[in-house]
Amino acid sequence: MASGDIAQITEALAKTHVGEVELSYKGQGLKLDNAESVKEMVQEISQCQGLQSLRLEGNTLGVEAAQAIAKSLEAKRELEQCHWSDMFTGRLRSEIPPALISLGNALMTSGARLTHLDLSDNAFGPDGVKGIESLLKSSACYTLRELRLNNCGMGIGGGMVLASALTECHKRSSAAGSPLRLKVFIAGRNRLENDGATALAKAFKLLGSLEEVHMPQNGINHPGITALATAIKHNPNLQVLNLNDNTFTKRGSTAMAEAIRHLQCLKVVNFGDCLVRSEGAIAIAGALREGLPFLRELNLSFGEICEAAAVVVAKAVLGKDDLEKLDLNGNCFGEDGCEALRDMMEGMNMEDLLGSLSDDEGEPEEEDYDEEEEEEEKDDEEEREDEKDAEENGVNGTKDVIEDKEEPHCSSELSSFLISPSAEKLISLGAKRIQLFEKQVDVSDASKVSDVFLKISSVYKDEPEVKQAVFESTDALLRKAFSDSYSQSYGLISSLMVKLGLLKSEDKKIKRVTVLPGHLLALEHAAALEFFPADQADVLETFLSRNGKVLESCCSARDALKTTLMKTTTA
Repeated sequence: MASGDIAQITEALAKTHVGEVELSYKGQGLKLDNAESVKEMVQEISQCQGLQSLRLEGNTLGVEAAQAIAKSLEAKRELEQCHWSDMFTGRLRSEIPPALISLGNALMTSGARLTHLDLSDNAFGPDGVKGIESLLKSSACYTLRELRLNNCGMGIGGGMVLASALTECHKRSSAAGSPLRLKVFIAGRNRLENDGATALAKAFKLLGSLEEVHMPQNGINHPGITALATAIKHNPNLQVLNLNDNTFTKRGSTAMAEAIRHLQCLKVVNFGDCLVRSEGAIAIAGALREGLPFLRELNLSFGEICEAAAVVVAKAVLGKDDLEKLDLNGNCFGEDGCEALRDMMEGMNMEDLLGSLSDDEGEPEEEDYDEEEEEEEKDDEEEREDEKDAEENGVNGTKDVIEDKEEPHCSSELSSFLISPSAEKLISLGAKRIQLFEKQVDVSDASKVSDVFLKISSVYKDEPEVKQAVFESTDALLRKAFSDSYSQSYGLISSLMVKLGLLKSEDKKIKRVTVLPGHLLALEHAAALEFFPADQADVLETFLSRNGKVLESCCSARDALKTTLMKTTTA
């Protein structure tokens, strides 16, 4: 068969869909300036009976031409799909809104019920969103299932207008007895930033019907990511979540981890180039352990993740039978770390699922910590004031750490211990110390819990009375902490590892403690009592195995902890 014949067949197939009447002018590069230039197109549209899909992408449409096409659409009640991406190349920004308004008015006049609207790659900015605002609020969009607005330059203002329009559409469609059930939302490369993303998050929460959300490259930081995380929890059928190339950091990652663990239908997670970092990766691993049974793809590439955290993630996907790809490229493993990760994946019979590691950034330099400490010193003047306040209220804000649920003198005694820990003060708390730590320490903040744990365990002595007081107190504290949410307990593990120097934190204000044997022996005691769930014990053991050299000064206690953790994870 000649190549020309093949081309003709291919073109014919592109215009013909089984069970669907479509007219396609896709990619013809037509410069449509006025009514005369679209005369033939208008005639074809008018004569096409039962038109359901119109493809205009890849041409350039002027205002007059748009008005002429719009006139032909006023009678097309059966129209469901408008594929109108890349439709204004070379046009002035001011030409686009009136063109969109004409087309939108025609759809509203026709009584059409759209299912697909694609206006991607039109760079129409906030004013362009206003051009489709009335359409999006109208009955023409009550049935909308896919909305594609990729690379439109909407900006914060456009994002807020869009969110308002979707909210109003849901309100009106609900009143009409058929609530808007949007399934696919695509709005990458739109400079939405935090305010735009937060506005859209409110609309997403209201919709509750989303199955795919694609919002890469939008300059969204942790406030916007956290808002989106809150919203997606209310969309239980979500299958694809693509937030590539935004900026999560620890707070955004933790919020998103808490959200996705509820999404049992989620198949594709793309958090690549999102600065998830190691703490965030551990939180996400916790979500993977608990849920996402149908996960197919996970992208955590270019996130400044260390090798130990990557190992935790890799172990978390074990047993995901549908997994096809794990992308951890561009992180900070180093050559040995990359090889260790490959070996581990091979040992789990998952080596074919691990993506390339060719762009690995190399293992972080030890002096990175020193650089951070130098930066902290520059802020010492401001921090001294904070520290003075902390000392007045208790170290690290003791008044915030404890909850005033008991008599004032009890809180005072506990505050005194936390300000200046000593074995004598701990013992002097007497039998009520267990009740104090269980009831008065606020376990909703993992960092505060870890602070208290380290203060208690710092007074450890190999004396029966002291040992008993320390272990009873740390046991009571951890018992309360681990009875809270699953993700909260992962946060506690991460916080302890940061303060013990096993894990690097992005928060420069968090300082590592001088590690004492008591810190590790209290953890070992808790592990022996199986306070730590097996997967979280495995996280701690993984970091001990890879970064244990920072605990060399307490090597005996470190090795005892490691041995007990290994028993816990293999039990």
